Amino acid sequence: MPLTSLSAARQAALDAIAPAAPERVRLLDAQGRFLATRVVASRSLPGCDNSAMDGWAVLAEETQGANRDRPSRLRIIDTVFAGRLPTTRLHPGEAARIFTGAPLPPGADAVVRQEAARASDDATCVDIFISVPPGNDIRRAGEEVLTGAPLFDAGQRVSAAVLGVLASLGATEVHVRPAPRVAVLATGDELVPPGTPALPHQVYESNLILVAALAREAGADVRELTRAPDDAHALRDALTRLAPQVDVLITTGGASVGDKDFVKRVLTSLGARFFVDGVALKPGKPVAVARLGDTAVVVLPGNPGAATVAFDQLARPLLLKYQGVHETRRRVRAHLSEPRHKQAGLTYLITTTLEAREGLAPRALLRPQGAGQILQNVHGEGWAILPPGRADFAEEDAVDVELFDRPAYAPVEPLA
Repeated sequence: MPLTSLSAARQAALDAIAPAAPERVRLLDAQGRFLATRVVASRSLPGCDNSAMDGWAVLAEETQGANRDRPSRLRIIDTVFAGRLPTTRLHPGEAARIFTGAPLPPGADAVVRQEAARASDDATCVDIFISVPPGNDIRRAGEEVLTGAPLFDAGQRVSAAVLGVLASLGATEVHVRPAPRVAVLATGDELVPPGTPALPHQVYESNLILVAALAREAGADVRELTRAPDDAHALRDALTRLAPQVDVLITTGGASVGDKDFVKRVLTSLGARFFVDGVALKPGKPVAVARLGDTAVVVLPGNPGAATVAFDQLARPLLLKYQGVHETRRRVRAHLSEPRHKQAGLTYLITTTLEAREGLAPRALLRPQGAGQILQNVHGEGWAILPPGRADFAEEDAVDVELFDRPAYAPVEPLA
């Protein structure tokens, strides 16, 4: 059976899952989730004209020409603290002591910072030593956002900064998409749990932690990590137990066609519907996506390098779709640091760091690569994409690099 292209496989994988229905959660519980509806400002920020610093509320024209030798002397009529309303209106010849965030008294049109003034010993007058224009050190009502203005679209990831804005509007709850419940199942007779002795021919099981961490980075709620030997009966028991408990079940190992690669065969025997079975991708070619009952199943290769690439290209988009968004990563053109030979029919994704060059496109420094290698992604900045259709790439050939940092998210459904 011919392998599916990477772009077609990614689209087919998304058909295995639908966005979850939105839910209302408390603000802190929304961190890392994605907004399900557009958010508009329920009030203006700031809510009133207020002082940007500690100082003196004045009429600006009363300060004109003032300096250290010839200060402008004003009578103190009020003290205004943040959270309190002024008690009187300011008239010519008057000033009010004011503190950061306090509402501006009626009649005042400027603030003089406290370092540029000095109160008399009896606190009845203040000498102003500088001239200030109208509006000086005043935060105007609504200068950051006006009531009814759009703030965040559906699909916005809820960061600490977003939570701060929502809280400043008085919100206690917010509409978000649920986090997908995920279980990870690692298979392989050679696997030994970390913390126990391992013989040279055995492998410490790292994929459970690796894949669980990747899933969490994609917003998932990882419910269970478990192992199964290369045994069809044990694997069947594990799949039938785990699948009903989660939205997405991710397996690692046993994905190929060897004598002990049972995962796809057992899923088929259980009636799973396959959306993807093998992708023209290296590393990660055996990856598959299926649906078992109501649960999406992603079958990853057992080699950590291949599992990472396959997760990134198929499992991550699937988990994000459940949360109502699709992700777009930035791409840059870069020149290869070395020649590279590949299978012409496959897309290669090679972990890369970028080296800036003055006046030239950056150089893509290819990391040591292999399906079984696990160190190459540490400090990696993105994937150098070697597309299908050619086998040989020369040093300094230009390729696209898909960057990991600062992705953009957009809703998979029309804005609510």
